Amino acid sequence: MYKSLLVIATLVGSLAAWAGDEHYNIPLWENGKVPMAAGDGPLDGPFLTVFMPPENKRNGTSVIIAPGGSNIMLMYGLEGIEVAERFNDWGTTAFVLTYRLDPRYGEAARVLDGNRAMRLVRSRAKEFKLDPDKIVFAGFSAGSSMARSVAAASGPGDANAPDSVDRHDSKPNFLLMVYSAGRATPNEKLKEFPPTFLLAAAHDTGAANGSAQLFLDMNRAGGVAEIHIYQKGRHGFGAATTSPEFSPWMDAFKHFLKVGGFFGGSK
Repeated sequence: MYKSLLVIATLVGSLAAWAGDEHYNIPLWENGKVPMAAGDGPLDGPFLTVFMPPENKRNGTSVIIAPGGSNIMLMYGLEGIEVAERFNDWGTTAFVLTYRLDPRYGEAARVLDGNRAMRLVRSRAKEFKLDPDKIVFAGFSAGSSMARSVAAASGPGDANAPDSVDRHDSKPNFLLMVYSAGRATPNEKLKEFPPTFLLAAAHDTGAANGSAQLFLDMNRAGGVAEIHIYQKGRHGFGAATTSPEFSPWMDAFKHFLKVGGFFGGSK
């Protein structure tokens, strides 16, 4: 357990040090106000790292990216930085989410982190010149499982909340779930989920079959969903910029967003 905590602390510290003038971190809560906190160290303070597109490309859209890593670490490269940079190419402002991890924290804390990230971005939309109704929540592997929980647990803000961030809605406008999904639970109102893009490789059978089942469940419920299962490949391909088996996926997702009106196209 100590070794796992050391690895996580090193990775979190590395991203914090890496974020400079161009990329910087925003804590989800003020120090000492993090709910369910087990301490006040580097593993206890979730934050967003901001990736701004070139000023002449910015179009007011945004994405929150939750990398995977089995909930014991975060794959910042393939499933964080590279994805953020691709979104930046589209003119989309990206926020990579560093959320709380096992064994120190469980799913309840991660759902709080994801929903808070949504509220925080909406609360600062004017500052970043963002459209608060054009926010994607993108999750990979364990981050994808969290994305689904965030969508299921999302809700309107509390107008009387003492913390102004909590006055904002936490529901994503679009949901991206990459190689992680599963059967619907009785509590999930799939018709009310945001438009959802599901992605996996067929050889990654758990994620592929789970995504296929979730698509069927959403489609039957009347939700909006699109699914891509690549015939070859593996788990953990991330942005897949150099993987010919599934390198088209981000272009396919961009088309999905465009059809949904994310970039100003017709719904």
